[in-house]
Amino acid sequence: MGKDCFVAKLRLRIVTPIEEKVDEEVDMVIMRCESGDMGIQPGHEDRSAALDHGIARIFNDGEERRIAINSGIARVKDDVLTVIANEAVWPEDIDRAEVEAERDLAERQLKEAVDKLEIRRSQYALRRSLVHIEISSYPVIGGKH
Repeated sequence: MGKDCFVAKLRLRIVTPIEEKVDEEVDMVIMRCESGDMGIQPGHEDRSAALDHGIARIFNDGEERRIAINSGIARVKDDVLTVIANEAVWPEDIDRAEVEAERDLAERQLKEAVDKLEIRRSQYALRRSLVHIEISSYPVIGGKH
């Protein structure tokens, strides 16, 4: 392959407090930030963003994979996208019945919450469970990660 045929890739790293979930070359990532969705491709300007609960879409060689990201920060610099997330979960790692029970509990707690802290905690748990329920419905691409 000649120099003119080189296709640039973006290095994606997703790290949680427990483990490194992803460290690979990809074509593009779309993720949910607090200010809206942000797409990152090779050559993207350097920037940082606060992440919201959402699903990151990872595109590579014609395939799309999805991973749940539960808040954190993202930084792109020199074609390296580093995501430091509170939690990152692949679809195959979700126990659908468990997260549906977590959603039901969060909804009950939200109805019963009396102060701002309880409301925030319940809203956080509810958003997390809804993202996990959504990600569990996506197909597994490429097997275990």
